Amino acid sequence: MTEARELLLSRIRDVPDYPQPGVVFKDITPLLADPAAFTVLTDELAQLCVRHGATKIVGLEARGFILAAPVAIRAGLGFIPVRKAGKLPGATLKQAYDLEYGSAEIEVHAEDLCAGDRVMVIDDVLATGGTAEASLHLVRRAGAEVAGVAVLMELGFLGGRARLEPALEGAPLDAVLVV
Repeated sequence: MTEARELLLSRIRDVPDYPQPGVVFKDITPLLADPAAFTVLTDELAQLCVRHGATKIVGLEARGFILAAPVAIRAGLGFIPVRKAGKLPGATLKQAYDLEYGSAEIEVHAEDLCAGDRVMVIDDVLATGGTAEASLHLVRRAGAEVAGVAVLMELGFLGGRARLEPALEGAPLDAVLVV
């Protein structure tokens, strides 16, 4: 493991039994509070965006916003928030997706993405892959191309990568850390 990855991993705190018994929550707030670690992560994600030829960055609500916004600035790209349904004013595109117990919807402003855009989707964690998969459908429905997906951490034991593979349609999926 590289020194940068060791630094990032050392700043992620395990919180047992949160939000419910049996779940170990990966808390990234110590990483965000450490300017050296946050800079390392921002630089690594920005390099991925440049390498994959992104022209815009989509950040997934809510912790994806925290990561994607500084990455967009560092890479010199626009930042587009993908929000839970009902949080954006004006015309939006919506995408429903299934959760373990029920369903949810995300949306993006219809005019923020268009043909010719190459979009990198950024989030904090790839767990089961539902939100990321829905975001890829939104990006394409807006007429844009998916440049890739990048996450701080992939929880490999939850199978999100396998679920996401068909929706990626050959676009790369990069995880800075896999746990």
